[in-house]
Amino acid sequence: MATMRDVARRAGVSAKTVSRVFNHDPHVSVVTKERVETALRELNYVPSTLSTTFRSGRAPVIGVAVPDIADPFFGALAKAVEAVAAVHGMSVVMTSLGEDPTREPAIVQSLLRQSLSGLVIAPIAGDQSYLDAWVARTRLVFVDRRASGIVADSFTEDDHAGAQLATRHLVEHGHVRIGFLGDSTAIPTSRGRLVGYRAALLDAAIDYDESLVVLGALDRRSAAAAFAALERLEEPPTAIFASNARVTMSLVPVLRGHGHLALAGFGDFPMADMLDPSVTVIDQDPAALGTLAAQRILDRLAHPRRRYRRHTVLPVELVERASCLSTG
Repeated sequence: MATMRDVARRAGVSAKTVSRVFNHDPHVSVVTKERVETALRELNYVPSTLSTTFRSGRAPVIGVAVPDIADPFFGALAKAVEAVAAVHGMSVVMTSLGEDPTREPAIVQSLLRQSLSGLVIAPIAGDQSYLDAWVARTRLVFVDRRASGIVADSFTEDDHAGAQLATRHLVEHGHVRIGFLGDSTAIPTSRGRLVGYRAALLDAAIDYDESLVVLGALDRRSAAAAFAALERLEEPPTAIFASNARVTMSLVPVLRGHGHLALAGFGDFPMADMLDPSVTVIDQDPAALGTLAAQRILDRLAHPRRRYRRHTVLPVELVERASCLSTG
Protein backbone atom coordinates (compact mmCIF):
# COMPACT_ATOMS: atom_id res chain seq x y z
CA MET A 1 0.00 0.00 0.00
CA ALA A 2 1.36 3.40 -0.99
CA THR A 3 2.28 5.87 1.74
CA MET A 4 2.22 9.66 1.74
CA ARG A 5 6.00 9.64 1.35
CA ASP A 6 5.62 7.48 -1.79
CA VAL A 7 3.21 10.04 -3.25
CA ALA A 8 5.56 12.89 -2.32
CA ARG A 9 8.49 11.12 -3.99
CA ARG A 10 6.46 10.49 -7.18
CA ALA A 11 5.27 14.12 -7.34
CA GLY A 12 8.62 15.63 -6.38
CA VAL A 13 7.23 17.50 -3.36
CA SER A 14 7.32 17.18 0.42
CA ALA A 15 4.96 14.95 2.39
CA LYS A 16 3.55 18.10 3.98
CA THR A 17 2.57 19.41 0.54
CA VAL A 18 0.82 16.12 -0.24
CA SER A 19 -1.13 16.47 3.01
CA ARG A 20 -2.10 20.05 2.13
CA VAL A 21 -3.38 18.96 -1.30
CA PHE A 22 -5.28 16.03 0.14
CA ASN A 23 -6.94 18.35 2.68
CA HIS A 24 -7.87 20.91 -0.02
CA ASP A 25 -5.57 23.69 1.13
CA PRO A 26 -6.36 26.64 -1.21
CA HIS A 27 -2.81 28.04 -0.94
CA VAL A 28 -1.20 25.24 -2.98
CA SER A 29 -0.43 26.31 -6.56
CA VAL A 30 -2.51 24.82 -9.37
CA VAL A 31 0.54 23.19 -11.01
CA THR A 32 1.67 21.54 -7.77
CA LYS A 33 -1.88 20.46 -6.96
CA GLU A 34 -2.29 18.76 -10.34
CA ARG A 35 1.10 16.99 -10.00
CA VAL A 36 0.19 15.67 -6.54
CA GLU A 37 -3.30 14.60 -7.61
CA THR A 38 -1.82 12.69 -10.54
CA ALA A 39 0.54 10.88 -8.16
CA LEU A 40 -2.36 10.14 -5.79
CA ARG A 41 -4.32 8.52 -8.63
CA GLU A 42 -1.39 6.60 -10.04
CA LEU A 43 -0.47 5.13 -6.67
CA ASN A 44 -4.10 4.66 -5.59
CA TYR A 45 -3.26 6.35 -2.29
CA VAL A 46 -5.64 5.76 0.61
CA PRO A 47 -5.03 7.79 3.80
CA SER A 48 -4.72 6.00 7.10
CA THR A 49 -7.62 6.90 9.37
CA LEU A 50 -5.53 5.90 12.36
CA SER A 51 -2.65 8.21 11.44
CA THR A 52 -5.06 11.06 10.73
CA THR A 53 -6.53 10.61 14.20
CA PHE A 54 -3.06 10.62 15.79
CA ARG A 55 -2.03 13.81 13.96
CA SER A 56 -5.16 15.85 14.69
CA GLY A 57 -6.25 14.29 17.97
CA ARG A 58 -9.69 13.78 16.40
CA ALA A 59 -11.22 10.90 14.49
CA PRO A 60 -12.50 11.80 10.98
CA VAL A 61 -16.01 11.17 12.25
CA ILE A 62 -19.03 13.42 12.75
CA GLY A 63 -21.48 12.44 15.46
CA VAL A 64 -25.22 12.96 15.13
CA ALA A 65 -27.43 12.95 18.23
CA VAL A 66 -31.16 13.48 17.69
CA PRO A 67 -34.30 12.63 19.68
CA ASP A 68 -35.28 9.72 17.43
CA ILE A 69 -33.46 8.54 14.30
CA ALA A 70 -36.64 6.71 13.23
CA ASP A 71 -38.48 10.05 13.03
CA PRO A 72 -38.63 10.97 9.28
CA PHE A 73 -37.56 14.54 10.05
CA PHE A 74 -34.43 13.55 11.95
CA GLY A 75 -33.74 10.67 9.57
CA ALA A 76 -33.61 13.13 6.64
CA LEU A 77 -31.39 15.46 8.66
CA ALA A 78 -28.94 12.67 9.51
CA LYS A 79 -28.87 11.49 5.88
CA ALA A 80 -27.85 15.00 4.79
CA VAL A 81 -25.00 15.03 7.33
CA GLU A 82 -23.84 11.66 5.95
CA ALA A 83 -23.85 13.00 2.40
CA VAL A 84 -21.62 15.97 3.28
CA ALA A 85 -19.30 13.81 5.38
CA ALA A 86 -18.91 11.23 2.61
CA VAL A 87 -17.72 13.87 0.13
CA HIS A 88 -14.93 14.76 2.57
CA GLY A 89 -13.94 11.17 3.36
CA MET A 90 -15.51 11.22 6.82
CA SER A 91 -17.78 8.78 8.60
CA VAL A 92 -20.90 9.45 10.67
CA VAL A 93 -21.97 7.80 13.92
CA MET A 94 -25.55 8.32 15.11
CA THR A 95 -27.50 7.92 18.31
CA SER A 96 -31.04 8.57 19.53
CA LEU A 97 -31.46 10.64 22.68
CA GLY A 98 -34.96 9.35 23.45
CA GLU A 99 -37.54 11.27 25.46
CA ASP A 100 -35.91 11.50 28.90
CA PRO A 101 -33.94 14.78 29.11
CA THR A 102 -32.01 13.58 32.17
CA ARG A 103 -30.28 10.97 30.00
CA GLU A 104 -28.99 13.45 27.42
CA PRO A 105 -25.67 14.33 29.14
CA ALA A 106 -24.61 10.70 29.53
CA ILE A 107 -25.55 9.74 25.97
CA VAL A 108 -23.91 12.75 24.36
CA GLN A 109 -20.71 12.63 26.39
CA SER A 110 -20.35 8.91 25.64
CA LEU A 111 -20.42 9.83 21.96
CA LEU A 112 -17.95 12.68 22.42
CA ARG A 113 -15.41 10.42 24.16
CA GLN A 114 -14.79 8.86 20.74
CA SER A 115 -12.73 12.00 19.89
CA LEU A 116 -15.11 13.10 17.16
CA SER A 117 -14.22 15.89 14.76
CA GLY A 118 -17.64 17.39 15.37
CA LEU A 119 -21.13 16.78 16.69
CA VAL A 120 -24.52 17.71 15.24
CA ILE A 121 -27.11 17.65 18.01
CA ALA A 122 -30.84 18.28 18.36
CA PRO A 123 -31.08 18.41 22.16
CA ILE A 124 -33.96 17.27 24.36
CA ALA A 125 -32.70 18.73 27.64
CA GLY A 126 -33.21 22.31 28.72
CA ASP A 127 -29.56 22.91 29.62
CA GLN A 128 -26.39 21.96 27.74
CA SER A 129 -23.87 23.53 30.14
CA TYR A 130 -22.51 20.00 30.65
CA LEU A 131 -20.86 20.49 27.23
CA ASP A 132 -18.82 23.47 28.36
CA ALA A 133 -15.68 21.35 28.74
CA TRP A 134 -16.09 19.99 25.20
CA VAL A 135 -16.59 23.27 23.30
CA ALA A 136 -12.87 24.00 22.90
CA ARG A 137 -11.96 20.56 21.58
CA THR A 138 -14.97 19.50 19.46
CA ARG A 139 -16.98 21.46 16.90
CA LEU A 140 -20.58 21.49 18.15
CA VAL A 141 -23.52 22.50 15.98
CA PHE A 142 -27.10 22.48 17.23
CA VAL A 143 -30.01 21.85 14.88
CA ASP A 144 -33.77 22.35 15.22
CA ARG A 145 -33.20 23.68 18.77
CA ARG A 146 -30.68 26.18 20.10
CA ALA A 147 -28.17 25.39 22.82
CA SER A 148 -28.81 26.58 26.36
CA GLY A 149 -26.02 27.20 28.85
CA ILE A 150 -23.20 27.30 26.29
CA VAL A 151 -22.27 29.31 23.20
CA ALA A 152 -22.46 27.20 20.05
CA ASP A 153 -23.53 27.36 16.41
CA SER A 154 -27.16 26.55 15.69
CA PHE A 155 -29.47 26.20 12.71
CA THR A 156 -33.19 26.27 13.45
CA GLU A 157 -36.47 26.87 11.64
CA ASP A 158 -38.92 29.69 12.20
CA ASP A 159 -41.22 27.87 14.62
CA HIS A 160 -43.18 30.97 15.60
CA ALA A 161 -43.86 32.15 12.04
CA GLY A 162 -44.73 28.64 10.83
CA ALA A 163 -47.28 28.01 13.58
CA GLN A 164 -48.74 31.46 13.06
CA LEU A 165 -49.05 30.79 9.33
CA ALA A 166 -50.79 27.42 9.82
CA THR A 167 -53.21 28.74 12.43
CA ARG A 168 -54.01 31.80 10.32
CA HIS A 169 -54.72 29.47 7.41
CA LEU A 170 -57.26 27.57 9.50
CA VAL A 171 -58.85 30.85 10.59
CA GLU A 172 -59.12 31.91 6.95
CA HIS A 173 -61.08 28.71 6.32
CA GLY A 174 -63.63 29.89 8.87
CA HIS A 175 -62.42 28.08 12.00
CA VAL A 176 -62.51 29.85 15.36
CA ARG A 177 -62.32 26.81 17.65
CA ILE A 178 -58.82 25.54 16.83
CA GLY A 179 -57.21 22.91 19.04
CA PHE A 180 -53.46 22.76 19.63
CA LEU A 181 -52.00 19.28 20.09
CA GLY A 182 -48.34 18.97 21.02
CA ASP A 183 -45.77 16.99 22.94
CA SER A 184 -44.25 19.26 25.61
CA THR A 185 -43.61 22.97 26.01
CA ALA A 186 -40.35 22.00 27.72
CA ILE A 187 -39.14 21.49 24.14
CA PRO A 188 -38.20 24.86 22.58
CA THR A 189 -39.74 24.03 19.19
CA SER A 190 -43.14 23.21 20.71
CA ARG A 191 -42.96 26.25 22.96
CA GLY A 192 -42.26 28.54 20.00
CA ARG A 193 -45.06 26.99 17.97
CA LEU A 194 -47.56 27.48 20.79
CA VAL A 195 -46.58 31.16 20.91
CA GLY A 196 -47.11 31.39 17.14
CA TYR A 197 -50.52 29.72 17.47
CA ARG A 198 -51.56 32.25 20.11
CA ALA A 199 -50.28 35.14 18.00
CA ALA A 200 -52.46 34.07 15.06
CA LEU A 201 -55.53 33.91 17.31
CA LEU A 202 -54.75 37.38 18.65
CA ASP A 203 -54.37 38.73 15.12
CA ALA A 204 -57.82 37.35 14.29
CA ALA A 205 -59.36 38.73 17.51
CA ILE A 206 -60.13 35.18 18.69
CA ASP A 207 -59.91 34.63 22.44
CA TYR A 208 -57.26 32.18 23.57
CA ASP A 209 -58.93 29.19 25.23
CA GLU A 210 -56.56 27.16 27.41
CA SER A 211 -58.84 24.13 27.24
CA LEU A 212 -58.09 23.83 23.51
CA VAL A 213 -54.38 23.26 24.19
CA VAL A 214 -53.54 19.64 25.02
CA LEU A 215 -49.98 18.36 25.43
CA GLY A 216 -48.45 14.94 25.99
CA ALA A 217 -49.15 13.61 22.47
CA LEU A 218 -46.04 11.47 21.97
CA ASP A 219 -47.40 8.44 20.13
CA ARG A 220 -50.67 7.04 18.77
CA ARG A 221 -52.01 6.10 22.19
CA SER A 222 -51.26 9.44 23.85
CA ALA A 223 -52.41 11.33 20.75
CA ALA A 224 -55.73 9.49 20.95
CA ALA A 225 -56.05 10.45 24.62
CA ALA A 226 -55.23 14.07 23.83
CA PHE A 227 -57.79 14.15 21.04
CA ALA A 228 -60.41 12.54 23.29
CA ALA A 229 -59.85 15.36 25.80
CA LEU A 230 -60.68 17.88 23.11
CA GLU A 231 -63.76 15.93 22.01
CA ARG A 232 -65.13 15.95 25.54
CA LEU A 233 -65.24 19.74 25.63
CA GLU A 234 -68.68 21.32 25.73
CA GLU A 235 -67.68 23.14 22.57
CA PRO A 236 -65.11 20.94 20.78
CA PRO A 237 -62.75 22.34 18.13
CA THR A 238 -63.58 22.29 14.43
CA ALA A 239 -59.89 22.29 13.50
CA ILE A 240 -56.61 21.04 14.96
CA PHE A 241 -53.08 22.32 14.65
CA ALA A 242 -50.52 19.57 15.40
CA SER A 243 -47.19 20.90 16.63
CA ASN A 244 -44.91 18.43 14.83
CA ALA A 245 -44.96 15.65 12.25
CA ARG A 246 -44.87 12.87 14.83
CA VAL A 247 -48.03 14.26 16.47
CA THR A 248 -49.70 14.64 13.06
CA MET A 249 -48.85 11.07 12.04
CA SER A 250 -50.17 9.77 15.35
CA LEU A 251 -53.41 11.66 14.80
CA VAL A 252 -54.09 10.32 11.30
CA PRO A 253 -55.60 6.96 12.38
CA VAL A 254 -57.34 8.65 15.33
CA LEU A 255 -59.14 11.12 13.05
CA ARG A 256 -60.70 8.46 10.83
CA GLY A 257 -64.43 8.98 10.89
CA HIS A 258 -64.05 12.64 11.87
CA GLY A 259 -64.36 14.13 8.41
CA HIS A 260 -65.77 17.36 9.81
CA LEU A 261 -62.44 18.21 11.48
CA ALA A 262 -59.81 20.27 9.70
CA LEU A 263 -56.13 19.51 10.30
CA ALA A 264 -52.84 21.31 9.77
CA GLY A 265 -49.48 20.11 11.05
CA PHE A 266 -46.00 21.50 11.53
CA GLY A 267 -43.68 19.38 9.40
CA ASP A 268 -44.31 17.28 6.32
CA PHE A 269 -44.06 13.50 6.45
CA PRO A 270 -44.02 10.57 4.00
CA MET A 271 -47.38 9.92 2.29
CA ALA A 272 -48.97 13.08 3.76
CA ASP A 273 -49.97 14.07 0.23
CA MET A 274 -51.42 10.60 -0.48
CA LEU A 275 -53.82 10.40 2.47
CA ASP A 276 -57.52 11.08 2.09
CA PRO A 277 -57.78 13.91 2.76
CA SER A 278 -54.19 14.91 2.08
CA VAL A 279 -52.67 16.80 5.00
CA THR A 280 -51.89 20.52 5.00
CA VAL A 281 -48.46 21.10 6.56
CA ILE A 282 -45.84 23.67 7.35
CA ASP A 283 -42.96 22.38 5.27
CA GLN A 284 -39.55 22.24 6.91
CA ASP A 285 -36.27 21.37 5.24
CA PRO A 286 -34.41 18.88 7.46
CA ALA A 287 -31.94 18.15 4.67
CA ALA A 288 -30.92 21.82 4.61
CA LEU A 289 -30.44 21.77 8.39
CA GLY A 290 -28.22 18.70 8.19
CA THR A 291 -26.23 20.02 5.25
CA LEU A 292 -25.61 23.41 6.85
CA ALA A 293 -24.64 21.84 10.17
CA ALA A 294 -22.13 19.44 8.61
CA GLN A 295 -20.67 22.20 6.45
CA ARG A 296 -20.27 24.43 9.50
CA ILE A 297 -18.30 21.72 11.29
CA LEU A 298 -15.99 21.32 8.29
CA ASP A 299 -15.62 25.09 7.90
CA ARG A 300 -14.69 25.53 11.55
CA LEU A 301 -12.14 22.71 11.30
CA ALA A 302 -10.56 24.33 8.24
CA HIS A 303 -10.80 27.93 9.49
CA PRO A 304 -10.83 27.89 13.30
CA ARG A 305 -10.41 31.68 13.59
CA ARG A 306 -13.03 32.75 11.06
CA ARG A 307 -16.13 34.52 12.37
CA TYR A 308 -19.54 32.99 11.63
CA ARG A 309 -23.11 33.89 12.43
CA ARG A 310 -23.85 31.86 15.55
CA HIS A 311 -27.59 31.36 15.02
CA THR A 312 -29.28 30.97 11.65
CA VAL A 313 -33.07 30.71 11.29
CA LEU A 314 -34.36 28.97 8.17
CA PRO A 315 -37.74 30.00 6.73
CA VAL A 316 -40.68 27.59 6.45
CA GLU A 317 -43.68 27.59 4.13
CA LEU A 318 -47.28 26.43 4.05
CA VAL A 319 -48.18 23.50 1.79
CA GLU A 320 -51.94 23.66 1.37
CA ARG A 321 -53.74 20.36 0.86
CA ALA A 322 -57.25 19.06 1.38
CA SER A 323 -57.34 18.64 5.17
CA CYS A 324 -58.14 22.30 5.91
CA LEU A 325 -61.87 22.17 5.45
CA SER A 326 -64.06 25.25 5.37
CA THR A 327 -66.80 25.57 7.95
CA GLY A 328 -68.95 27.31 5.37
